Amino acid sequence: MFETVLVANRGEIAVRIIRTLRTLGITSVAVHTDADTGARHVRDADLAVRIDSYLSIDGVLGAAREAGAEAVHPGYGFLAENAAFARACADAGVVFVGPPVTAIEAMGDKIRAKRTVAAAGVPVVPGSEASGLSDEELSDAAMKIGMPVLLKPSAGGGGKGMRLVRDPAELAEAIASARREARGSFGDDTLLVERFVDNPRHIEIQVFADGQGNVVHLGERECSLQRRHQKIIEEAPSPLLDEALRRSMGAQAVNAAKAVGYVGAGTVEFIVAGDRPADDGYFMEMNTRLQVEHPVTELVTGYDLVELQLRVAAGGSLPFTQDGIHLEGHAIEARIYAEDPSRGFLPTGGRVLALSEPAGPGVRVDSGIAAGDEVGSAYDPMLAKVIAWGVDRQAALRGLDRALASYALLGVPTNVGFLRALIAHPDVAAGRLDTGLVERALPGLTGDRADPGEEVLAAAALERMLALEPGGAGDPWEIPDGWRAGGPTWTRWLITVGGRDPVEVRIRGRAAGAEVRVGAGDLVRASARWDGPGRLVVSYAGRTAGYVFAQDGEVRWLGRDGHAWALTEHTAAEAGGAAGAAASGLVRSPMPGTVMAVKAAEGDTVAEGQPLLIVEAMKMEHTVVAPIDGVVARLPARAGAQVSLDETLA
Repeated sequence: MFETVLVANRGEIAVRIIRTLRTLGITSVAVHTDADTGARHVRDADLAVRIDSYLSIDGVLGAAREAGAEAVHPGYGFLAENAAFARACADAGVVFVGPPVTAIEAMGDKIRAKRTVAAAGVPVVPGSEASGLSDEELSDAAMKIGMPVLLKPSAGGGGKGMRLVRDPAELAEAIASARREARGSFGDDTLLVERFVDNPRHIEIQVFADGQGNVVHLGERECSLQRRHQKIIEEAPSPLLDEALRRSMGAQAVNAAKAVGYVGAGTVEFIVAGDRPADDGYFMEMNTRLQVEHPVTELVTGYDLVELQLRVAAGGSLPFTQDGIHLEGHAIEARIYAEDPSRGFLPTGGRVLALSEPAGPGVRVDSGIAAGDEVGSAYDPMLAKVIAWGVDRQAALRGLDRALASYALLGVPTNVGFLRALIAHPDVAAGRLDTGLVERALPGLTGDRADPGEEVLAAAALERMLALEPGGAGDPWEIPDGWRAGGPTWTRWLITVGGRDPVEVRIRGRAAGAEVRVGAGDLVRASARWDGPGRLVVSYAGRTAGYVFAQDGEVRWLGRDGHAWALTEHTAAEAGGAAGAAASGLVRSPMPGTVMAVKAAEGDTVAEGQPLLIVEAMKMEHTVVAPIDGVVARLPARAGAQVSLDETLA
């Protein structure tokens, strides 16, 4: 076994690999860019070396030489499926913890991969077989296959550059658009075209092979819950497959791996028609690396896949045969992203003010962050994965929901509330899945779920009361309880949540017992108290709930049941103040990022909906428009400036 291994990655997968290295007593080496100097994977590793980029082959191998690493584990993403990197490792005398270069090359080109596995008897989706097709040839191939079709880049993955075409009139523009995105993402605009399978389910088989010719599969994962071709929820086993189909598809995946002389961990992905589950699926592609969703396979098989990767890379044999692999129970994984579903899933960021992760029997969290970390826009927005195991699927779903409800991250908006809504959807609960389900159900999964409701706004105002009240017996005239000589009156707060219009919250009395009116709502009895640092307990209309609390300048964060709200107090509201503030024309940044362009100037007269600025983050541009008709009174934002979430732009 190796003594020192360099992890050529970052975030949660680097932390996860380091965990196994520590268990095995292997010295772990992290690499990091300047942006990641204080990142968790750097802190967790035994040694860390700075590099200019995670994509720099020379930089990574230079770090390996400096640290004396005998092997490099690439994780997933970055250089994980880069044949040139695997070859460079071999040339440098460093073991690449992954498959042979020939296997990466064979499966890295989707057209070549289809030809290879088809020759091995694996069914493939009907589609174009030639590479380097012109636009006209792609159109002709699409018409022969028959609509609908799916355009896919031959290089790369992750859903980038994929286009679904149902109408022949849309083919030309779809081809041009797919080529542009493929060229920008992978430096290669080669496309292939395949028949689109209606009601498709995405089923993938985990395969493992050693250098002695032993190849097995470890069951399947269902990955049909996707948004824009990006997986959100994954589970093992699939609720679609029976034992016979599992054996059949597993054998097909093993044949695909054998066809390219595979060694190590790999995943063979199939598309299965949801209305014909008795049929074998069509081969889509093979990922020649560890998958993001590998934990669900680990929980139902009991094997540490990273440990197996290391042992096989060191020349060892698989410690089991196909007959020795048994699936026990059910596991489901949810990916936590720094994104805001209520704003069209715009990327978010910021400093992690507080973090409370679920724990307990059957719950696992693979995380790359800790309290105090900065989440920026330079890298992938996935922060963590929450995984739950249960004796059956329903138990696993219940466990995942409870785990997500107890997950609290303040300072960075995430998709946790959306994930809870998704796994509660009737079709998800029943196992009626397909790759289009999330998009169809999206309005009901986001909708008004970002609305904090009266209770959260009241909790924010009551926390302000607690903060201003003296700790002991003090001057009664300094207590903001609205007391007057003729009796108590109202203390008024004006609170904004997530860029929404301000809401007036009125409180009469002290935080320990008060009357509260939120907006035009009813008068409600409420109270608030602290239950330890960062724990606020609020009673509102007879219901008591606990909140996680953190403060960042003028912004106060409250978290509960997997949701988190950033609340800003503007000023103490005077009579009619809420209505006036609602129409104030304050323009805030919808996401942390860079101001790419400013399309207005101070003094300009603008109309509602007129573009004012363009903000970019993670290669995504968002146009910020005027909320009302008016005059630009102040425009502090400048092109090239870095802005934070909800920062005032105009």
